Amino acid sequence: MKLSTYNFLTSMAIKGVKVGFPLKLTISKKEVVESEFNPTFMERILPKLDWSAVYGAAQVAELTEDIPAVQPENIGENELLLQKLHHLLFEIDVLEGQLECPETGRVFPITDGIPNMLLNEDEV
Repeated sequence: MKLSTYNFLTSMAIKGVKVGFPLKLTISKKEVVESEFNPTFMERILPKLDWSAVYGAAQVAELTEDIPAVQPENIGENELLLQKLHHLLFEIDVLEGQLECPETGRVFPITDGIPNMLLNEDEV
């Protein structure tokens, strides 16, 4: 699972959950898979990102020296930061770990890079 995916996952489908975001991420196994950096794409994805979730992912991936806690203004003009953000979101691949609902504590396992977000009948 790429960390860009993590930024969009929510547990809001669980009965009684109002927000369900951001999920608490735990990484037990990850790998770096290089991909081509596209600054235009990175600029276009910025408005869709929740920066607190991005920074949370950076903390778990141990990349907080590369990603600031608060989204800088004019980030689109900082190509070095866009490259670091690209690395975090598109080159870090979570192979094993888990996602946890912040409201219910429900755990969703990540196995072989695939988050299992299926709910039980009593959860919907």
